Amino acid sequence: MERTRVQNMALAALFAALTAAGAFVRLPLGVTSVTLQFWFTALAGVLLGPKWGAVSQGVYVGLGLLGLPVFTLGGGPGYLLQPSMGFLLGLIPAAYVIGRLADGGRRPGRTALACLTGLAVLYAAALPYMGAVLRLYLHRDMGLTALLWTGMAVYLPGDLVKIAAAALLSPVLVRRLDRTG
Repeated sequence: MERTRVQNMALAALFAALTAAGAFVRLPLGVTSVTLQFWFTALAGVLLGPKWGAVSQGVYVGLGLLGLPVFTLGGGPGYLLQPSMGFLLGLIPAAYVIGRLADGGRRPGRTALACLTGLAVLYAAALPYMGAVLRLYLHRDMGLTALLWTGMAVYLPGDLVKIAAAALLSPVLVRRLDRTG
């Protein structure tokens, strides 16, 4: 069933709020923390599609940059100088890519591959940003290997669990959304 614009806006707002809540379910690890933000981003892409999934994450990032304390360490324009800001900016194209590739979230295998591709997009945005902030602003020069370990490798096991959970839960959530219109 096709959703109305108002329904899509409400769902985008819901996923922006869920992503914000996911920032506070965290396990500190290295320069950033393991959170549920990517899991909610993946679900937004799968359930809302590319446009509205990306809108939900754009709303989340925009509210944080405007000063609402929705990011792990707060909010405001100064957050642009945080090494983790690239992860937040990367949520927007990640949701879009996941929504484009997931094909409605009815097939767990396809959904998992879409989420894995979205995760690659997230890291492609986040790691260069992290490296630049660490080097140019915080004067901590990190080699590529250290950056990959600090900004990605330690998080991959948790990310794979989040992808599996999104892929397995998506068909159930899609059916529920279809029934509620």
